[in-house]
Amino acid sequence: MSLAKVKSSTVIGVNAHFIEVEVDVSSGLPSFTIVGLPDTAVQEAKERVRAAIRNTGFEFPIGRITVNLAPADIRKEGPAFDLPIAVGILVATGAIHLTEEMAGAVYVGELSLDGKLRPVTGVMPTALDLRSAEHPLLVVPWNNYCEAAMVDDVEVFPCRNLHEVAALVNGHYLPERPVVDTASDEDSLVGEDFSDVKGQDAAKRAMEIAAAGGHNILMIGPPGSGKTMLARRIPGILPPMNQSEALEVTRIYSVRGLLADNSSLINKRSFRSPHHTISNVALIGGGSYPLPGEVSLAHNGVLFLDELPEFKRDVLEVLRQPLEEGTVTIGRVAGTISYPAQFMLVAAMNPCKCGYYGDHTRNCVCTPAQISQYLNRISGPLLDRIDMHIEMPRISEEQLMGRPDGEPSRVIRERVCWARSLQQERYSGRKFHCNAKMDSRSVRKYCQMDKEGSALLSRAMKTLGLSARAYDRILKVARTIADLDSKDGLEATHIAEAVQYRTLDRRYWI
Repeated sequence: MSLAKVKSSTVIGVNAHFIEVEVDVSSGLPSFTIVGLPDTAVQEAKERVRAAIRNTGFEFPIGRITVNLAPADIRKEGPAFDLPIAVGILVATGAIHLTEEMAGAVYVGELSLDGKLRPVTGVMPTALDLRSAEHPLLVVPWNNYCEAAMVDDVEVFPCRNLHEVAALVNGHYLPERPVVDTASDEDSLVGEDFSDVKGQDAAKRAMEIAAAGGHNILMIGPPGSGKTMLARRIPGILPPMNQSEALEVTRIYSVRGLLADNSSLINKRSFRSPHHTISNVALIGGGSYPLPGEVSLAHNGVLFLDELPEFKRDVLEVLRQPLEEGTVTIGRVAGTISYPAQFMLVAAMNPCKCGYYGDHTRNCVCTPAQISQYLNRISGPLLDRIDMHIEMPRISEEQLMGRPDGEPSRVIRERVCWARSLQQERYSGRKFHCNAKMDSRSVRKYCQMDKEGSALLSRAMKTLGLSARAYDRILKVARTIADLDSKDGLEATHIAEAVQYRTLDRRYWI
């Protein structure tokens, strides 16, 4: 009977905190105690570990077992400590012997009663943060191998059951490693194609500009005008994610437990479309032990809010911080956690409650007061944070009956990638890499207008009564339009088109 120490980890936010599992087995009345701020799932590990050790063929010690999860001031949660606790008990009783190499490894995994290893959440953050360790070795369940193997400089050992882990620790077994397929074909990245959309050429142009500059966009139109159809095709024209972006997204999905078994890197930009009945906690993230919400799951992708005025006012207002800062900060008594939330907001709404204000085929039954009340469900400050507002009228019968003749997403994405490459070169060394994220100083530096453009914007500001934030948004959109035209400066045509994308300022807002 003796003391054993095994390394493990717990995930707080999107970061791993490495835990030392200390197991002491001594003589005395039989007992099994776990200390170190364990939650209910960790406390229940006692029964899983006991049954797994016996059903694997090892003898469970009869005596006093004390498990300490250090440091003791960090809350431990989840079933990932099953495996390190079992390994610690077997080492402490002399059933297995840690080799020098495996003594520095990190162990995570849930045990079933027959000793099999079940996958756990948070393996990707553990692997990423393990890269700086002296001995970057990680033992994981077989179904977690693919996500952990995507991290360079970390040696990952996948095991199917406790028996394989014991053989690995003894140095008598080297587990096989499944082949990880990270290839992504063009069709899987594009998904639904813009060439399938009939009509709405002006809206397609606006979508291309929004994607090229990372701008938030709001579509206003009657039911059936194609708002949702266009929104679902935006991820297909966004630039492919690089390795760093893909790892960030996969880390978030790993923490949330949304990675499928044997899945590896997420290469496709996410598209999240929560229902308008969603709570602010589900949208932003939170809970007793805060988990990422929809805005974080849309990181490096698209967050689509359909029927925008139908969302609760307090739910929409919590979007301000992530739209401005690209992060979400959740405060609890135990501490503060931040999640990345760098997404492109795409919203859709009807022009009025009945949906037919301004429609040429059906009459609107709403009064001016009802229209104003409906539109005012969206606050001015939130509206100012949406760069582009576009109208989408109902398509004609001729367009509806005809064949789609639009450009495919692949062609549009080539132009978007070209514009993004110009922005990355322009903003090299800065925290932002697209026009939509420019600060006020950068707007003054990179959005120089000619005389005609300056005069045009001045008249628009006076006529429409635009806010200072709307002024900056127009310049950012104009900068993107100029990038698509490969122009260094902003011309009057760029300013004029950018002003046209402030529909609510020009027509609706009362």
